[in-house]
Amino acid sequence: MEPNLENKVAVVTGGSRGIGYSIAEALVRHGARVVIGSRNAADLAQAADALNKLAPSRVDAVETDVRDYKQVERLMARAEERFGGLDILVNNAGIGLFSPVEEISPEEWDAVIGTNLTGCFYCVRAAAPRMKRRGGGYIFNISSLAGKNAFAGGAAYNASKFGLNGFSEAAMLDLRYDGIRVSYIMPGSVETDFAHPGAHPGAHPGGKREPGRRSSWKIDPEDVAQAVLDLLRTDPRTMISRVEMRPSQPPRKQ
Repeated sequence: MEPNLENKVAVVTGGSRGIGYSIAEALVRHGARVVIGSRNAADLAQAADALNKLAPSRVDAVETDVRDYKQVERLMARAEERFGGLDILVNNAGIGLFSPVEEISPEEWDAVIGTNLTGCFYCVRAAAPRMKRRGGGYIFNISSLAGKNAFAGGAAYNASKFGLNGFSEAAMLDLRYDGIRVSYIMPGSVETDFAHPGAHPGAHPGGKREPGRRSSWKIDPEDVAQAVLDLLRTDPRTMISRVEMRPSQPPRKQ
């Protein structure tokens, strides 16, 4: 059974490409009104145009850098002003910068932590009062298996995702009695341009790869979107706080 999201309002950060776009598209297809946020104005306009073709007048877009709390507030306010409230928040905005710990610059560290962790805090802080006014809601934090499995060169990214997992669990405890559920989803390798931002010219609207360009083994962004839909259709008495996703048949280690 798929969720009926008519009259529900969602905000998706990092919603112009990859996982975020796929989640936004899935929410729109199931009846939700969606506001997407992204730092990249060109990508954002392209994604909003594609989504509006699916659901005219049910999609809006706001250029947003989640490291700036004023911009986050503006994003959440747009959902209320345009669609009347906020029921679903998907914190998907994220970046990855990878290098040995002694080579990470303070600016790179701040960019990763600021986007992947502090940005999520800003969004939850701004969204929670709005959800309470609606009688509850659902917050999804898109984390990573890098939030439980450290790897060389991943100090900043690992720290941001380990931190995001802990933040998600604490936020869940803070908000559960207000009718707000919090889940974090930890995908493994996903077929997106996340690690190859220069690949965008060959991508479809929303950052999807062209048919035939995807690998044979990675998770597809639509798989993560399906996980969000599955969680949304669970009875409100039940909260699945953590979801781990990984490719079923990755390449064998030599």
